[in-house]
Amino acid sequence: MAYNQPSLAETSNEFTFSDHDFQMISELANARYGLFLQPSKKALVHSRLAKRLRILKLASFEDYCNLLNKTEGDAERMHLLSALTTNVTHFFREMHHFDFLKDVLMPQLIEKSQAGHPVRLWSSACSTGQEAYSIAAALVAAAPKLSQYDIKILATDIDPQVVQTAKRAIYPDEQIATIPPFWRDLLTGSRRPQSGEFRIDPALQKLISFGELNLIADWPMKGRFDVIFCRNAAIYFDKGTQARLWGRFADVMLDGGHLMIGHSERLSGPAQSAFKSVGITTYQKLTGPFAPVNVSDKGDRN
Repeated sequence: MAYNQPSLAETSNEFTFSDHDFQMISELANARYGLFLQPSKKALVHSRLAKRLRILKLASFEDYCNLLNKTEGDAERMHLLSALTTNVTHFFREMHHFDFLKDVLMPQLIEKSQAGHPVRLWSSACSTGQEAYSIAAALVAAAPKLSQYDIKILATDIDPQVVQTAKRAIYPDEQIATIPPFWRDLLTGSRRPQSGEFRIDPALQKLISFGELNLIADWPMKGRFDVIFCRNAAIYFDKGTQARLWGRFADVMLDGGHLMIGHSERLSGPAQSAFKSVGITTYQKLTGPFAPVNVSDKGDRN
């Protein structure tokens, strides 16, 4: 996910936006979603949320803040999240991760599955689904008879709207226009796009379970993962939240498992000692003891 950028037409002063209003919104966004809104983002926040005030027919940001803090503000808090973030993604973004998965990891994972052990991968900030379907395509590229193995993908995102888009599995055909034919055929099952849209091959859809999940809240998963993708999400968290997140990933990952992060992200905190770099923004969890970070600890807001 990434912050929206306002256009010049969206920066009107229709609603007064005080420092106190901004502080209330930024504190709520941080406490509930882990978003770290620096003071320099004030104009951006104003421009995005002014649309919500118009839709709700509210007179001021003070009224909007009051709504957010009421029980009946549950639905609006999700609109707040969607307004402050956007889902910039595409199929096979940062292709080196999918090449590494296909060429290096899949032979090991297939061998593990053949020995009778389940294999689990997690797209932890899946947005509208392109990352999860790219993972599935990379798996099938390495093992065309993947259905005979116990290999599954969990794909989660905090925003229920983007999760629904991912489940729908229908995308504009321009999203695959520049993808090489080999990968395009894997995504679509060799079917041509119709009416400007294409549908993901049902064989790929069957590999994935989509769900809603807040990365800074409790995680309900019981099993551990062989591979975790968390790309271009942690950059919007403060340093303390990032460190705790890396630690939590280490805690739910099998020894020898792999973590893929975004090109502008870096591991930090105690979790650095739990991983070694094995490729471009690709890390392997080391064997041995690791003390996970307490998720209730307060993080560094600098």
